[in-house]
Amino acid sequence: GWKSKTKPNGKKPPTEEKKQYLETEYTKVRVVDFDLKELVVLPTEIDLNEWLASNTTTFFNLINLQYSTISEFCTGDTCQAMTACNTTYYWYDEKGKKTKCTAPQYVDFVMSLVQKLVTDEDIFPTKYGKEFPNAFDTLVKKICKYLFHVLAHIYWAHYRETVAMDLHGHLNTLYTHFIVFVREFNLVDPKETVIMDDLSEVLCAPLPPAQNHVTER
Repeated sequence: GWKSKTKPNGKKPPTEEKKQYLETEYTKVRVVDFDLKELVVLPTEIDLNEWLASNTTTFFNLINLQYSTISEFCTGDTCQAMTACNTTYYWYDEKGKKTKCTAPQYVDFVMSLVQKLVTDEDIFPTKYGKEFPNAFDTLVKKICKYLFHVLAHIYWAHYRETVAMDLHGHLNTLYTHFIVFVREFNLVDPKETVIMDDLSEVLCAPLPPAQNHVTER
């Protein structure tokens, strides 16, 4: 017969909850009101790899910081798997071995790996005239994919806490800036980001001009 989808502990699976992060009162909160697209376009006098390197490093630092604001709520108990929407992410080590891990473990793997890469002079050279490695864009794509997972998890599992701390404006701005950047340089497979497309569409649309009067349609 018909079975209720409620889990034994009486909690509904989160998929059935309304996505709080899509509600207009939250999506309209941003920290900047200019078009982020202008921020990500490659400046004419800058080498593409330099641009990818500096932006990737910045996003790593900002996303790490954003995650740290909710990390006390992201524990092995509250987040037993690294989830976002209907997706569970597994960590694959250097040998390609799949590891099931909690969300905080996964984020720790991501941040440790990215930290190692962006501080490695041979991979992210900071000295003038030092060459970037051949497959540099592949590494950047890998980093961006992982950073996307972290952002998606924050929205999916920790949006309520983010709103409670009044940091959703920062999160929305960071997410929008990141999505606009990865789209500009095709850094993350759309199949990867599709789970957050509903949010991306809302946030990447230009903000409506602030109007005090009601417009008639």
